[in-house]
Amino acid sequence: MTAKPLSVKKKNDHNFITVECLLVFDKDEDKEKVLNLMRKFSSMVRFAYKRLLEKMERKELKKLLSQKYEINTRYSDDAVFLAQQTLDSCIERGQNPKKLIFGSRELFEKLKKRHLTGKRREKLRQKWEERRYGILYSRGDKSKEGNLNLRLVNLDNQWYLRINLGNGEYVWAKVVRSAKRERDRWISFVWDLTQAEKTGNWFAYAVRLKLRNGKIYAQISKEEKFPEITITRENGVIGIDINAYPFHLALAYASRDGNLEKYERISLSGLLDGSADKREYLSWQIAHQVVEIAKREGKAIVVENLEKIPKGRRGDGMPKLRQKLHKWIYKGLLEKIEIVGKREGVQVIKVNPAYTSVIGKLKYAPIYRIDKDVASAYVIARRGLGFKESLPKNYRKLLEDKEFLSYSSARVEDRIAKLKKEIEEEKNEYKRNKLKSVLRRLKRELKLLLKFLIGSGKSESATQQTVNRKMERVRGPTQAGQKSWQVLSVALAFSCLESFRDFSPLKRVILLGDWVRVASRLVPPPGQGTAALNRCSFV
Repeated sequence: MTAKPLSVKKKNDHNFITVECLLVFDKDEDKEKVLNLMRKFSSMVRFAYKRLLEKMERKELKKLLSQKYEINTRYSDDAVFLAQQTLDSCIERGQNPKKLIFGSRELFEKLKKRHLTGKRREKLRQKWEERRYGILYSRGDKSKEGNLNLRLVNLDNQWYLRINLGNGEYVWAKVVRSAKRERDRWISFVWDLTQAEKTGNWFAYAVRLKLRNGKIYAQISKEEKFPEITITRENGVIGIDINAYPFHLALAYASRDGNLEKYERISLSGLLDGSADKREYLSWQIAHQVVEIAKREGKAIVVENLEKIPKGRRGDGMPKLRQKLHKWIYKGLLEKIEIVGKREGVQVIKVNPAYTSVIGKLKYAPIYRIDKDVASAYVIARRGLGFKESLPKNYRKLLEDKEFLSYSSARVEDRIAKLKKEIEEEKNEYKRNKLKSVLRRLKRELKLLLKFLIGSGKSESATQQTVNRKMERVRGPTQAGQKSWQVLSVALAFSCLESFRDFSPLKRVILLGDWVRVASRLVPPPGQGTAALNRCSFV
């Protein structure tokens, strides 16, 4: 066996339409045969997963599965495919692949604790077993009339699924699915299938059988063909930012030359309540609403290209925030906006999310008198248009001002000292954990400020650029200036701001560079009262 490193394969940029239907069998023995095949296939996936962890080659594994389970090579290849998908997903999420439990770890842990009895426990056990043992999958092949092992066939105007048992024997199941609405995708899928049957011009469709509440369902997927993009960024863009407090979408409309035209908000409070199915439905509704706005305005959509969002951990002292973040389907909503946009011919642009909120709140929130959420959406929009953000002239001067950096550092130190006392006096463990989390963050910020203060005369070349209100288009890679924005964010927050949502005091700093007057309006400087503001030499 040749060793192969564990890595995530690059995903294809394709979208698939999936429809679900119920399978009805004429004979109970036919259903039992299919259930046995599903149990066998589920076992094949688990076996293949373990062999992949041992770095076994795919060709060798496929051959081994066919011999061990006495099944055709297509099923073996599909089992390896699902196992590889599962492994890639674990690695992408940062989860230890060796600790994966097929059928859901959450359900397994509940069953292991034995805190449920009677019908509730039996229902939970059935759900876990159906997830673990009730899977059958076959990838599509247009050269094999769409799918060789699990094929849809029309007999006397009734659709059936012909199921290959893997040994040359077939079982037929009636497909039961009624269109729920006029634009139900099942209608278009059956139409495409009927045309393929007439013309012989087949398309590939994948079929996955799932066991749920004792019934077998078929999920049928085919690749979706998107129309040509007709709405592009030539007429401007709409930048989108999702925010937790309050839970909403911020939309910033930017013209082609990067100027802010208007903005609005869409509430997402409905996504915090109800079942997962309800939240999924509402997410699709919101995605359609956003795309309809883009079509009406004739603008492209710009979103952040986020991979993972930290959702907190138990015992961090922030249960309400953690609960909200666990229901926060940020990535899923952005993916839905992208899919609906492609279907409607609207260009959806993904940009680097780094420091969009920091730049927005420091640079644009004070000038335009907008909140930090809209300002962040505006930065996202400008990135989608290809603009880069340089530091305003007076912000660059602050980074070279040792008195400003010293004063900000002292304010952080003062807050750290007070926080330590609060931690000592706090008796509640969870509240103490929250304070400790804040303390760790403050120490990191203080370290950042002091490090920058020591080398303040050697700042990056990106901070030496002049301000250009019209902003030049990006011609090459973005220059490194993120550290400067980070330092400014910490320093200004402690020296000039009273509220984390009100950034209007920074307008005087941006236009006049007068941070002393802004700082004096807050509280006396730490340690020495208002007189220290003029001296302010803590180095």
